[in-house]
Amino acid sequence: MNEDLFTENEALTFDDLLIVPGYTEVLPDQTDVSARLTRNILLGIPILSAAMDTVTEARSARLTRNILLGIPILSAAMDTVTEARLAIALAREGGLGIIHRNMPIERQAEEVDKVKRSESGMIVDPVTLSPSATLQDAEDLMANFHISGIPITQGKKGKLVGILTNRDLRFSSASDLKRPVSEFMTSRNLITAPVGTTLEQAKAILQQHRIEKLPLVDDEGDLKGLITVKDIQKKRDYPSAATDSKGRLLVGAAVGVGADLEARAGALVEKGVDVVAVDTAHGHSAGVLRAVERIKKNWPDLPVLAGNVVTPQGTDALIAAGADGIKVGVGSGSICTTRVISGAGMPQMTAIFECARAAHAKGIPIIADGGIKYSGDITKAIAAGADAVMLGGLLAGLDESPGELVLYEGRQFKQYRGMGSLGAIQGYGKDRYASGQGSGKLVPEGIEGIVPYRGTMHDYVYQLVGGLRSGMGYAGAATLDDLKNKTRLRRITNAGLIESHPHDVTITREAPNYQSRV
Repeated sequence: MNEDLFTENEALTFDDLLIVPGYTEVLPDQTDVSARLTRNILLGIPILSAAMDTVTEARSARLTRNILLGIPILSAAMDTVTEARLAIALAREGGLGIIHRNMPIERQAEEVDKVKRSESGMIVDPVTLSPSATLQDAEDLMANFHISGIPITQGKKGKLVGILTNRDLRFSSASDLKRPVSEFMTSRNLITAPVGTTLEQAKAILQQHRIEKLPLVDDEGDLKGLITVKDIQKKRDYPSAATDSKGRLLVGAAVGVGADLEARAGALVEKGVDVVAVDTAHGHSAGVLRAVERIKKNWPDLPVLAGNVVTPQGTDALIAAGADGIKVGVGSGSICTTRVISGAGMPQMTAIFECARAAHAKGIPIIADGGIKYSGDITKAIAAGADAVMLGGLLAGLDESPGELVLYEGRQFKQYRGMGSLGAIQGYGKDRYASGQGSGKLVPEGIEGIVPYRGTMHDYVYQLVGGLRSGMGYAGAATLDDLKNKTRLRRITNAGLIESHPHDVTITREAPNYQSRV
């Protein structure tokens, strides 16, 4: 990349630059969008290590040492963006959702648990009930985890005594809700399989007996796992899903720097969280550095993303504290008012470039967080040095986001607010901005608004990643490393920006990946 564009005298953002098309032998559908997220987590098909001699050796090592994702996209830890439903949808596409922390510890842990239990090659810790539990308990549990059946076990070791499915509840009534599940469960001629049964073997057993759930038991009849038809189908429908070593979807969660840090992180770890993000507006601060150190002291193997910073000094400080990945961006979000309220911040392309130079020198990746309006901005962010991007507003309009769907001037929108908005900083995440906590008065650094409704995660991510692949094709970059190292950027004028968008025409039919902002 032509580093001379970035000088100490000025700072640039996405709209100031364009990628210069170059000679290519790579078509967009041939590009590899792999990228590192932390020291231990990779996005996409990982880049081969220089120490590896063959592709086979590299793949073998990755399977034992790394968690794999499919696309370099994370969702922002915002209360109108990421809860379990969106995290599940993004992980199925190969990305990673970061569950927001503007909620009680117990509920955030439950959201993580929902993601980890949503699908698996084999569910190693299935939800169970005792025979004395009521039918109401069973229906509540099924509704909470969106499951259609529950193994019934008894004793400390969890001896399997039956299974309760929707089929068993088909003719139950409201008057039955206080009756024990033992009266409704299937207990005779239970179809089970031994521990070690493969997915292909399980599929054959499920088909043979026309059942949807296959409990796995040991020699003593104790429940050790569960394989379902739904999980087998999902693995076929989402071959690039981001999963852990047990076949469960990957998920991250945000934590703060306050007194509840250990309690929140501990609850998340207990539910199987794969990465935590120390979520603050100003990462180059004593409280954030101490928070990273506290996490690493208690959970040294837990990957930690930390931020947000915009300088090499801030990047170096977080790495020294133990951060495994650095989030970059202050005041760049579409709903953020930090730069105009406080007068502080840094245009995003310069921030990415400077932080990436510092982080990559120490083998640490960075995540560009904020300011991305189009798929082309993802391409530019990675060309400037980012290893992945974190999206908020672009994902807030999806079906799977928590925001309410509203009708405005005949069109559908979804609610979206910054975590520095007045409504958000009155909740559990108020320490993110540390604004007026002592006096009780609040100084917001964000706004509340609406974003266009954008449909489903599956369709929208296809467009985002398609735009990235297209940009790589124009740049002649086969991998994201090529995009960082070989791409030429060129500064443009405001006239060039206007020329870049559709002009001198009235749009009569909108494209799925473009909405005018100029």
